[in-house]
Amino acid sequence: MSGIIIHSCKEQNLDELVALCPFNAIEIKSGQLEINAGCRMCRICIKQRPEIFTLNEEPVKTLINKSEWKGIAVFAEVSSDSVHPVSLELIGKARELADRTSQPVFCLLVGDRVEKTGETLLQYGIDRVFVYDRPELKYFKIEPYAAVFTDFIEKVKPSAILVGGTPIGRSLAPRVAARFRTGLTADCTILDINKNTDLDQIRPAYGGNIMAHIHTPNHRPQFATVRYKIFNAPEKTSPVGVVERCDIADDKLVSKIEVIEVKAKESVRSIEDAEVIVVAGKGVKKQADLSMIDELASSLDAMTAGTRPLIEQGWYDPRLQIGLSGRTVKPRLIITCGVSGSVQFAAGMQAADNIIAINSDPTAPIFNLAHYALVGDIYEVIPGLLKRIEKSGSVL
Repeated sequence: MSGIIIHSCKEQNLDELVALCPFNAIEIKSGQLEINAGCRMCRICIKQRPEIFTLNEEPVKTLINKSEWKGIAVFAEVSSDSVHPVSLELIGKARELADRTSQPVFCLLVGDRVEKTGETLLQYGIDRVFVYDRPELKYFKIEPYAAVFTDFIEKVKPSAILVGGTPIGRSLAPRVAARFRTGLTADCTILDINKNTDLDQIRPAYGGNIMAHIHTPNHRPQFATVRYKIFNAPEKTSPVGVVERCDIADDKLVSKIEVIEVKAKESVRSIEDAEVIVVAGKGVKKQADLSMIDELASSLDAMTAGTRPLIEQGWYDPRLQIGLSGRTVKPRLIITCGVSGSVQFAAGMQAADNIIAINSDPTAPIFNLAHYALVGDIYEVIPGLLKRIEKSGSVL
């Protein structure tokens, strides 16, 4: 890293040298001058006393040969013999990005007896599916899965890799990215690509107050994880790609983790898969009033959800929270009741097909997203909606 180098200070007035820095970053320790963490790299000391202070320049980076890295790869996560929906969404996005730069789309498939799944993946427009099919890979274990992922990258050299933001993806992607000393952008909401195959990765930052644009022009592969329900899954087409079976040394599959028993989680209805959602916000005055939200949801065969303040009050299960710190949804219809529409919340639901917002504040940010805006008190509007639904069977 660049920094300030201090040369010989013999016969110098150290106190005068310390006084050069307006940020108190020069200090005396054991009779010697040192630069502490307060250094702002303003270089005032260098300008004043260049014979004492000089700049330690960073070494010139060797530019990466981007022509050696081609294609966009997707890690296809398999659960219960089926591909996780987020992987299919990423395949669709990978195809879109690859078509802009005339690159192929690859898929990495890892597991036990998953070769047939590879044939199925070809129906989504993938050029090559690389299958690592071994009994040792039946269950997710970080060491062998990371070794397989590393082997795949070394053999194929994809320019960019997309991984689902699932518990497995969030564990696996950073470990592999670290092995290649490349960056990883987590929870991307927008992905784009340049003609030179540089990936534009955009995600909310600082609690959703800004959108960070991450660009890694001198690193390959480029890693990004994406949450479920951000992109659209592609339609099935006639397969044109091939499945390529890969092998790996036995010692790479050794793990210190032993799976003793696997218990399936109880299947619950998820708001991520809901077609219609009714969301309660801070406009709901007390917990008992949630019955009004439940009644509206019931009349539409919808699921209920909440914003972060209601989750923190214990009014809803955390699995029913929408937003950056909750779930991302993309229903056909979402009705927000007393929701202001913070950036954090909007990031989790703005892709909905139809958004109806009810809020008494006409300047509420949620109205910037809504397709239909109802300015009014939810305690007056919702009963009116219920009567309309009962009469016509529709909320619109």
